[in-house]
Amino acid sequence: MQKKIFIYAFLLVAVVFSGGCKKDNYPGGQISPYIAIFDVRNLYKGQDVSLTTNNMSGSDYITGVVVSDHSGGNLPAGLLVVQDNRRLSKLRGIAIPLGDAAADFVPGDSVVIKATGGVLKRVDGILQITGITKDKVNRVAAGSMILANQISTSTILANPDEYESSLSVIVKGGFDPLPAPGDVLAGDKILNDGFGNITLHTEATAAFADTTAPVLANFYGIIFNTAGKDGALVPQLRMRKASDVVVLSSTITIAPVLITGFMSDVVKGSKADGNYEYIQLMATRDIDFSVTPFSVVTTNNANASTPTGYPAKGWATGGLRTYKFNLTSGKAAKGTFFYVGGTAKMINGEVSTDISAANWISPYNYATNAGADFGTKTTNLLANSGNAFGMAVFEGTTVTVDSIPVDVIFISTGGSLYTAGPPAQGYRITNTDWYDVKNPVSLKDQPFYRSGSNTLALTYNTSDVGIFNMLGGEYRPSLGRWTTARSQHNITLTKTSALAEIEAEGSTKLK
Repeated sequence: MQKKIFIYAFLLVAVVFSGGCKKDNYPGGQISPYIAIFDVRNLYKGQDVSLTTNNMSGSDYITGVVVSDHSGGNLPAGLLVVQDNRRLSKLRGIAIPLGDAAADFVPGDSVVIKATGGVLKRVDGILQITGITKDKVNRVAAGSMILANQISTSTILANPDEYESSLSVIVKGGFDPLPAPGDVLAGDKILNDGFGNITLHTEATAAFADTTAPVLANFYGIIFNTAGKDGALVPQLRMRKASDVVVLSSTITIAPVLITGFMSDVVKGSKADGNYEYIQLMATRDIDFSVTPFSVVTTNNANASTPTGYPAKGWATGGLRTYKFNLTSGKAAKGTFFYVGGTAKMINGEVSTDISAANWISPYNYATNAGADFGTKTTNLLANSGNAFGMAVFEGTTVTVDSIPVDVIFISTGGSLYTAGPPAQGYRITNTDWYDVKNPVSLKDQPFYRSGSNTLALTYNTSDVGIFNMLGGEYRPSLGRWTTARSQHNITLTKTSALAEIEAEGSTKLK
């Protein structure tokens, strides 16, 4: 039976082994015989360390759960890898060279290891406790809970020592370059999760080396370091067995339009935001909107916005809750910005820089006119504070309760946004750098904002300052994914700011 794996994802989970855990050096208390792996790793300062009861704060043993599995033939030979979270609930691991005996232990084995007499040293880039023989490793239980760090590649790259020898999962990982038909896992492949790149290493002799390389998947494995230039640690992920890859998609879906920024609140002194707010977007292919129309829908969920309650018709709810623009004329070239919003076409409210020379697609005075098909005229298209507002792009001009956007983003989290029902009601999302229609770990459906793990949101800025919300990221159409997830950059504009300031370095780019 496959062992159950629990994921660490921005939360702390406390696990106590049956052997018990007592505070080290607690005044008047008994010193625990067990030292946390976290503390053992911290003893290493670049030089070999002989482990003694004294330098291990009175302890002689480490205890943990085995995560290594040599049945797949892809881990460094002879290494037993164990992990615990005894210190500060931080999941940390250590490698112990046992030779052939390492294969006698399987994931889920709880072990107690006498560490005194061993030597803590870095071998081929991996921190190990050497000098430990099999008779010093006592299996005390089998089938124990296995934890895994759900972690971004950027975090691993910034802290390669911390996550070494721990079971980890990289979520929504894809290869760069994209696998060609017939490509398999064998070798070193660059794995990207939208936050950075890490090497996925698969031995040519591994049992799963000939597995077809997926387009998008969750990759479980153990982080090992190799020695780079000047002693720098270079992390790599090694899967243990074929089931360590969980395929999420075998097809590429390319978003034709990306949301790259917006002006929701012009500088104080303007009469109002009405007709001055705008959304910046980017085309990922050449688009003639007269041939291939799109629509943009915004939502404002202030308590006074009607109809109140959960959005029964989703993005098509209308009233003061959702407002629709139809994009039916004009063109946008691949990799260029275009703008949707009011007819004023000024960068920061009245009497500010005229940016009508930018590519405006179907500008529309939302302050004096109802939206296309639905939406009440409003002077506050994009909210300035309080409950959530959002924006979504749809291919075509028909938007219903079941329509799925090609891109979507939300600001803040409050208001009547989602209910599981029945019936379920909310604003549908799509697979982006921020949202997932299926939970990438549990694989459960979560088609709405605020359902499941779809809780990420941008933050409001100080009102009346004139801040353009630049959403900088990197999107690669050939992969159909964000290779660098969008992040919020707040650009404070003046009345004389130029268009170049909101299309400058830090804005979204196609790669």
